Amino acid sequence: MRHLTDTHAHTVASTHAYSTVEEYFRAASDKGLQLFSITDHGPEMPDSPHPWHFGNMRVLPRIRYGVAMLRGIEANILPADHHPLDVNHTLMSFMDFGIASFHEPVFPPSDRQTHTRAMIAAMETGLVQILGHPGNPNYPINIGEVVRAARDNNVLIEINNSSFVSSRLGSEPHCIEILETVKALDWKVALSSDSHVHYTIGEVDVALQKIDQIAFPESNIVTLNARRFIEFLGEHGKSVAQDLSEWLADLERPQVSEI
Repeated sequence: MRHLTDTHAHTVASTHAYSTVEEYFRAASDKGLQLFSITDHGPEMPDSPHPWHFGNMRVLPRIRYGVAMLRGIEANILPADHHPLDVNHTLMSFMDFGIASFHEPVFPPSDRQTHTRAMIAAMETGLVQILGHPGNPNYPINIGEVVRAARDNNVLIEINNSSFVSSRLGSEPHCIEILETVKALDWKVALSSDSHVHYTIGEVDVALQKIDQIAFPESNIVTLNARRFIEFLGEHGKSVAQDLSEWLADLERPQVSEI
């Protein structure tokens, strides 16, 4: 199985990451990806870019070297005495999609019920399309409740390759249980690298191993290729589905060999 997109990557705009947009374009092209996404951290993260950064992503090219780039954000889930997320409808009107995630500097870990309520509240805003690295062991959740809410709100559950290899150590058993629950409830996932440097863009090999391990259906991996993910964003009324329609058609048009 070839996985041809990456929906989670950070640039130098998040200062604990180390690559530029151009470096990501080149690396994605070299690796044969169809599409990748830039999802720098939302405003409440200590090293996040200014909100203007996200609105101005419109100056970036959609396509270089035959690869498409989506304009995203990794929003922060906020504690209960705040709005559920650190983004609003105005900011998200500039974005192709959003990821909602817990981060320790923004949301001090609490208890299972608190985490579960906060995740569900974030998804119910309608502002995000992916739930980011929900297997983090610092944030135990009621997995069944969260996956049902994701299905009800048409939000993908992220299986984050970095959670298996370098970040949020101890995530693996939780990620496996999440995958098994998503499978049992016939819901859908997004696989991503969570790259903080361009060398790892598109690397979801360990996530794919776990997919194979539990015989998770390929049809429920929405990020498997560009068309699946772009059509999913179209379900959320995102204009990128129209913006990239001609590119998708060209991408899928059979190549005619010259004689």
